Amino acid sequence: MSEFLVSPATTWNRVESEDMKVKDWVEPSYGELSESFDVVLTGVPLSRSSISASAASEYPDFFRKSWNLFTTYSIDEDVDIRALRIADVGDVKMHGTNILQCHDNIEQAMTDVLNGCPESFYVQIGGDHSITAPVVRAFANSSGQRIGILQFDTHLDLRTTESDGPTNGTPIRQLLDAGVVKGEDVYNIGLHGFYNAPSLLRAADHYGVNRITLKDFRRRGAESVIANVMKELSEKVDVVYVTVDMDVLDIAYAPGVPASTPGGMRTDELFDLLYEVGKYDIVKGMDFVCIDPHRDTKELQTVKAGVYAFLTMMVSRFVHLKK
Repeated sequence: MSEFLVSPATTWNRVESEDMKVKDWVEPSYGELSESFDVVLTGVPLSRSSISASAASEYPDFFRKSWNLFTTYSIDEDVDIRALRIADVGDVKMHGTNILQCHDNIEQAMTDVLNGCPESFYVQIGGDHSITAPVVRAFANSSGQRIGILQFDTHLDLRTTESDGPTNGTPIRQLLDAGVVKGEDVYNIGLHGFYNAPSLLRAADHYGVNRITLKDFRRRGAESVIANVMKELSEKVDVVYVTVDMDVLDIAYAPGVPASTPGGMRTDELFDLLYEVGKYDIVKGMDFVCIDPHRDTKELQTVKAGVYAFLTMMVSRFVHLKK
């Protein structure tokens, strides 16, 4: 039991059936932690720390509500992932106004999850991108291992905390400045367009952050890019944490993000990348951030894209690591 986790707004009962939906697969285990879970889901409903006006704090609830639209069977891979034991341990308890207290609660909740479920794969559903910093701090402090970060993003997220504070524009900078991760262990895939100022590029050069633009990714392909990144990371780090900022997607595919932009990634490209990432056992956790359901279309296309991306990762891990 963790005092930093609370029951989510959306609840359900797990039901076994031949035609199993995702809502029938995920076990409600609010605050209860078990070593038997293969995957642990944690909602992180924080968006007060977003630079842009955002209701990303609502996404964990919308994420859960969308489970009825998806089955556990993947026709692409011809596998059913119901054999993975997955639990939703609830949402991190948030303070109403104090962002630093929220970040401390996230770190404490993740520490409890990591200690209570030491062999699980960890998925955090944000929330804005600021949540990544306290989550990775928990990983680093709990294990004492060297952490690498694979970031899918339109932005570098290297703004200074002096000017911007602990926001969704500074999570990577926070981790670098605190020495939690090294710049050479950060790989950002998906950078494109006109959305990163020269000062941020200078910061990336200063810290040695690895950058793979969307143009370069498209030239090389998902399998080649991820194989190379994982080879390099496996020679340097003990654990890889993946953070997926859904604003990496083009506005046509993800209108429901606070910083939506043209020129971004297609959903199928993101799914291909995540499928490749799922093949590697060194990847121990991930988050999905910056989805604002209230900016989304009536059909909730961005909300659904986030669920699809998560399921793609689960299928890949099942096919390559668990089956």
